[in-house]
Amino acid sequence: MISRTPKESLTVVTDLVLPSETNPLGNMFGGELLARMDRAASISARRHCRRIVTTVSVNHVAFSKMIPLGSVVTIEAKVSRAFKSSMEVVMDIWIEDRESGTRKKSNVGIYTFVAVDESGQPVSVPEIIPESDLEKDRFEAALRRRQLSLVIAGKMDASEATELKALFN
Repeated sequence: MISRTPKESLTVVTDLVLPSETNPLGNMFGGELLARMDRAASISARRHCRRIVTTVSVNHVAFSKMIPLGSVVTIEAKVSRAFKSSMEVVMDIWIEDRESGTRKKSNVGIYTFVAVDESGQPVSVPEIIPESDLEKDRFEAALRRRQLSLVIAGKMDASEATELKALFN
């Protein structure tokens, strides 16, 4: 199977926050942002494996800044690591300043997807070869996050989580 780089899965989605997508304070509903993130991340995972993908988990979402009505929001999604049939996708969410056009990071998210065949059975995905320093950092951290998720879910004994144990030794 051919390896791929994170940039091959890059997905950029830009959209405007409309009145029907905001709460009484005039900020984007968290659920609206989660849905947009899910769509961007699923496209990224699909680009990586070129298969049908399904969301397995929302591993982490940080709602760091409110996103006001009328904001231009950009979601940048890339596969950070591929395992046997699953892929971790990291997203950076940006808000564009109305006057200057500069972008500020507002949120971060990490989702996991599994590639499946037409009958819904998991299938193997290509490995990923990180290139930039940020991609390499995210690649390494993905294994720790995966081990933590498996330990919490009871699918891995904590003594087997070598990457996690290395953090504390």
